[in-house]
Amino acid sequence: MRRSLELGAYRPGNSPVHRAPLGLKAAGVVLGSLAMLAAAHPSATGAGALLTVLAYAGAGLLRELLLPLRLMWPVLLILGGFQLWQAGVWTAVAVTGNILVSVLAARLLVLTVPVPRLLDGVVGLVRPLRIFGADPERFGLALAVMLRSVPYLLGSAADVRNSAKARGLERSPRALAVPVVIRAVAYAQQTGEALAARGIGEPDRD
Repeated sequence: MRRSLELGAYRPGNSPVHRAPLGLKAAGVVLGSLAMLAAAHPSATGAGALLTVLAYAGAGLLRELLLPLRLMWPVLLILGGFQLWQAGVWTAVAVTGNILVSVLAARLLVLTVPVPRLLDGVVGLVRPLRIFGADPERFGLALAVMLRSVPYLLGSAADVRNSAKARGLERSPRALAVPVVIRAVAYAQQTGEALAARGIGEPDRD
């Protein structure tokens, strides 16, 4: 799972992207992803991809650009094939492209911001929502679990692909998809049990 760990590790640097305020970078990722999803058109996906590549170049991290694609391609292939069958080629391009670009943009945020600073920033952003019943610390915990889970799951997909390839089943969607889903469910159960054992995530009781 070494690649799963490398996927989400912070890369120190002094580039303009590294020095940019966390709020500005987070807003760019969120608003850009929402704009692509709302447009649902290959032209919007292409614009988002171009901006993302330029951001990676500005951060001096172009060599990191293709790693998620190498890990995600079985899932994207299955999803793209389904969308092609159901809705046509342009929808398939837009859906799979939007997912990939959003992952790349979110990964760049993690690569250029230390995780403790990222979590502190998110908790601080959510803190004013306490008046609506939000729990900033629990939200930060959820984000921390997500940041830990995504690289693991992508690494798991790569391991499944390599195992299927070794058995000559790299072209079988079932051989690729079923083990990934089983591993994802098992990982979610293990994470939930670990949190519950520590009394984390349980509702407060008087």
